[in-house]
Amino acid sequence: MLAGPAEAAAPRRRPNYARRYAWFVVPAAVVVVAVILFPWLFTLYVSAHDWHLGGARRWVGLENYQKLFSDARFGWAVARTLLYTALAVVLPMLLGLAAALCFHRRFPLRGLARTVFILPMMATPVAVALVWTMMFHPQLGVLNWLLSQVGLPPSLWVYSADTVIPTLVLVEVWHWTPLVMLLILGGLASLPTDPYEAARIDGATAWQAFRHITLPLLLPFIVVALIIRTIDALKAFDTIYVITQGGPGQASETINIFLYLQAFAFYNVGYASAVVVVFFAIIMLLAALLLWTRQRVKVT
Repeated sequence: MLAGPAEAAAPRRRPNYARRYAWFVVPAAVVVVAVILFPWLFTLYVSAHDWHLGGARRWVGLENYQKLFSDARFGWAVARTLLYTALAVVLPMLLGLAAALCFHRRFPLRGLARTVFILPMMATPVAVALVWTMMFHPQLGVLNWLLSQVGLPPSLWVYSADTVIPTLVLVEVWHWTPLVMLLILGGLASLPTDPYEAARIDGATAWQAFRHITLPLLLPFIVVALIIRTIDALKAFDTIYVITQGGPGQASETINIFLYLQAFAFYNVGYASAVVVVFFAIIMLLAALLLWTRQRVKVT
């Protein structure tokens, strides 16, 4: 039977796919709540208590945060973390950029050289820390032996408060510079060749081509590498703990080491939870700043 004019003119109702398939989202939502949301809510809850493992909980409100901001040891841990992060980001960025420019050029055995250069990145942080710990030994370490071969005095490396942070940064640079090199090398491989041909015709030098063509085109890739390195450096724990455990004294005690000691050495989980919340706020501020920088670079 043919439909009448009124029925033919009436618009067909589209099926509501959102309501039909809403139940498929439930498993993912349960996982998100269980794995992400609940731990954070529980951390906030614990941070408002004076709670030592094995003892009773006592509601203290914001007292843990007040104590934290007046704790000189925590303030020094924040300062060391920022110093360590700055050095462990800037140096790999500069060395990784230089290495990417070198490996982008064609030369004999370039593939083998690239493979050897990225080998440190393949090792686990704990294995790297154990190897470097043996190399840093003042009497038996190979580094002081190498210094003696060129007439330089031995160093205490991680056994001195004056050199422990630069020495730990040395390990971080050796371990993660290859990652920066790979990220920037991928950016170099994607650059167009037309601007370089035009610059060559105009008589531009290699430095001018790098300054006015390569560097501006690489900025998005450099910012991505910067974000990744900053996150990795901020959360560095295993290498520092295996090599120094925060020593000598408290000279290499970063926020992560301070947090670990409060939670698993002093069993003060309430105070440690407050450290987690403050550390998360610091990471979010730095991440927002880096993402804003990335958007600015993308626009320009």
